[in-house]
Amino acid sequence: MSINPSLQSKNNPDEIELGKIFGILIDNRWSIIAITLIFCVAGILYAMLSTPIYKADALIQVETKSSGLPSLGEMGELFSTESSSTTEVEIIKSRMILGETVDKLNLTTVVSPKFMPIIGKGISRLKGDSSYIEVSYFEMENSKENLLIRIDENNINKFQLLSEDGTKILEGEVGKLAKSNDENFNILITKIDASEGDLFKISKRSKLDAIQYLQSNLLITERGKQTGILQLTFTGENKSEIENILNDISNNYFIQNVERNSEEAENSLQFLSNHLPDIKAQLTNAEDVLNQFRQDNESIDLGLEAKSTLDVMVKLESQLNELTFKESEISQRFTKEHPAYVSLLDKRKTLLHERERLNRQIQRLPKTQREILRMTRDVEVNQQIYLQLLSKVQELNIVKASTVGNVRILDSAQAHSAPVEPRKPLIVVLALIIGAITSIGVAFLRAAFNRGVENPDEIEAIGLPVYASIPMSDWQVELEKKQKGKKALNVNDTLLAISNPADLSIEALRSLRTSLHFAMMEAKNNVLMISGPSPGIGKSFVSANMAAVIAKSGQKVLVIDADMRKGRMEKQMAVEAKPGLSSYLSGQLSIEQLIKKPGVEGMDFIGRGDVPPNPSELLMHPRFKQLMDWASENYDLVIVDTPPILAVTDPAIVGAHAGTTLIVGRFGQNAVKEIDIAKQRFEQNGIEVKGFILNAVVRKASSYYGGNYGYYNYSYSESK
Repeated sequence: MSINPSLQSKNNPDEIELGKIFGILIDNRWSIIAITLIFCVAGILYAMLSTPIYKADALIQVETKSSGLPSLGEMGELFSTESSSTTEVEIIKSRMILGETVDKLNLTTVVSPKFMPIIGKGISRLKGDSSYIEVSYFEMENSKENLLIRIDENNINKFQLLSEDGTKILEGEVGKLAKSNDENFNILITKIDASEGDLFKISKRSKLDAIQYLQSNLLITERGKQTGILQLTFTGENKSEIENILNDISNNYFIQNVERNSEEAENSLQFLSNHLPDIKAQLTNAEDVLNQFRQDNESIDLGLEAKSTLDVMVKLESQLNELTFKESEISQRFTKEHPAYVSLLDKRKTLLHERERLNRQIQRLPKTQREILRMTRDVEVNQQIYLQLLSKVQELNIVKASTVGNVRILDSAQAHSAPVEPRKPLIVVLALIIGAITSIGVAFLRAAFNRGVENPDEIEAIGLPVYASIPMSDWQVELEKKQKGKKALNVNDTLLAISNPADLSIEALRSLRTSLHFAMMEAKNNVLMISGPSPGIGKSFVSANMAAVIAKSGQKVLVIDADMRKGRMEKQMAVEAKPGLSSYLSGQLSIEQLIKKPGVEGMDFIGRGDVPPNPSELLMHPRFKQLMDWASENYDLVIVDTPPILAVTDPAIVGAHAGTTLIVGRFGQNAVKEIDIAKQRFEQNGIEVKGFILNAVVRKASSYYGGNYGYYNYSYSESK
């Protein structure tokens, strides 16, 4: 027991939809392959013509120092440093570091060969051209102006600087500074690697723009977690250039790190060096005063008590002086509310009270001893201060000399041999994927927006029986190609029913002949009108070939081309269009003078004739009815081919004289709504449409797998 496909589609809608999707892909396989190949070729061309981008990397270690120099004690603690990798990354990318690289490598000057737009650079690279010039110095008045450098055609070491419009600004020679007459342009080219007559583009950008270019192409990452190992990566088109840029950035960062670590020691050393002469002068003056006083007072010696007091006072002054040094150091790191700062102030206050007590004690000594004690104290205190300063200077010199920074360059910059961009295999694969997705999307969009009827069931749903589905004939397509622009000699070259009677389309017309026989049994006459909703759907093909098929069955058939506007059926009949129907309707000729013999036994033809200005009015003339009555009496079947009903009113006029009316629609072109409107238009004029002919049916996988209507190929081969 077989199952109706339409019922099966209703019971299994999901299966039908999947099958239809699969069928759409099969139907559009060649367009999908073509579009995918186009995208693939475009991807290959892009990958080949794109400028390769290389990557250079360097490795830097940033050590974390949690303590200073162990041998210097508190002095080493002052100059200890501690920084995170994140901080160092931002320092490297700062304008302070990158600005020095821009200045040193003259990155504000941009020079590149002049290529053909879009593809010129890639073609030049594939040819192996590597033109290059090195500009060491370039200054111009308007930094936004783009200029050209042209190599001299006779001397490779000479060049010309041109404006964009080709005006010469100056001439120069390699290795010599060239200046324009108004001195607005200065340029020094140190190297030229190019051919005579080559052109280069040169422009000037601001220092900030050059720094931003470095920042955008510089990538800094930390290897591992909290390792302090920074990897610097820079990308660009020129291997040597990106290596030089990355090496200079690394060196600039290293140098500033060392300078920053030794900066405080340098400042303190400079301060102490400036004060040493003053302290030494004070010591010398105090010694001179003491010696002079001793000479004037005959070398008075201090007593035991005075000496003891002197020693204590000298120690107090030394401690107070030491606290002064410490306060200057602590004040740079803490506020006065900090516990360390408060402790220092309390200690100084205690020492000052003790010094006041000793001063009161000294006041009880004899005057001479007091003076000697004061002068001796001044000498020893200044001597202690001088020695402390000398000691500090030596310590600071050691700190400065031993400062190496907490940065070490592990690996200098080196460019990779293979480019990192473009990734050619990935581009080609992506192009293939995008092409496939695009082509499949186009196929589904076309299927979604295609409202043309493809299933006879859709026509029958509007109450219009489908009399035949005529397959698309490849043979007919070839016939039309051969006859394009040529005049046919006979119907063997134009009519498919004569040139290839075994064609599947002709078999469908034979089936239509049988259906017509029963459809016209109850008709008022034997006149068959064939029309359609729109032009270009194959009405004339159906009319001519169906007439030939019926004529071969022994009946006498007359074909009338009633499309007096754009009718071309005479080409299929291989006869002249003039005289024709318009000539008879206008009263110029008789009926017998219209009849032409196409060369098929039993088939006669009346062409359209001259194109009249009023075809509708001519069809309404009584002569047309007379023609229909005469033809109906003298022929077994009269086939009238008319223009589209939705375009003109002619078919409605002709239909009033026809006993049977058929509508032709083209597979995938005419929408169901369009056919329904055409049917309604006839009915509004009192004309009953007997049936529908679906022409140029293409066997589509979407219809086959979707369970829709198809056709069978059951034909015979003509023996020769």
